[in-house]
Amino acid sequence: MESDQLSAFKARQRELWALFAPTATFTTPVAAQLVRFADVSPGETILDVGTGTGVVAVTAARAGARATGIDLTPALLEHARENARIAGADVSWVEGDAENLPFADASFDVVLSQFGHMFAPRPEVAVAELRRVLKPNGRVAFATWPPELLVGQTFALIGRYGPPMPPGIAPPSLWGDEAVVAHRLARAFGEPVFERGIMMVPALSLGHYRSFIERNIGPIQKLVESLSSEPERLGALRRDFDAVSERYYADNLVRQEYLFTRAAAG
Repeated sequence: MESDQLSAFKARQRELWALFAPTATFTTPVAAQLVRFADVSPGETILDVGTGTGVVAVTAARAGARATGIDLTPALLEHARENARIAGADVSWVEGDAENLPFADASFDVVLSQFGHMFAPRPEVAVAELRRVLKPNGRVAFATWPPELLVGQTFALIGRYGPPMPPGIAPPSLWGDEAVVAHRLARAFGEPVFERGIMMVPALSLGHYRSFIERNIGPIQKLVESLSSEPERLGALRRDFDAVSERYYADNLVRQEYLFTRAAAG
């Protein structure tokens, strides 16, 4: 990928995810599970990559870790600072890129990422950076969306209805495929450990769920906006979205299943 294309892609990512903050209500319980899965201990130094509104970094800090959160989107870091203030958590916040982490080698005991690093366009670069900033006995743990389940299928819908991805960019949902993850980590980490979990999103109907997603998930919001002059195509997207979501919806809850991965530095 050319450097200009890469810069433009990252600038668009920075803009797209600025709307994400309301979704943190639902990712907050997952953050606690991720911190527990990573076995974060008091006094450890942790880096939360793609911190968003800071729910993982704040959770780790409240568990006694010395936490740093980094994100590409300044608007989300403002939410993270406010969350830390309200929670009484001491966290260092940094604006930056998962593919170019502004930290010295071997700076952290644990690197975490909750639905964050998976959006870095070049997985091999992101993995090298995660490993570089880890101490020799450190570990990485992250949450991602499997491609065959609801959120992964939603990514596929975006791909079908939206413009093609620039060449050289890997689909983020591949980070939810255990075989792909094991292959990507193999050179820098030991054998990964996997665990599955479920995030529940309240909704009064499928339309209610879709409306929330259209307002708060940047790639969907921009896609809907781009199709506003094509009502038939927009209607088809919404029907397909509801069809994908229907099997995961019951009792006013939408079930979003995710994958946890943990691996020790190799």
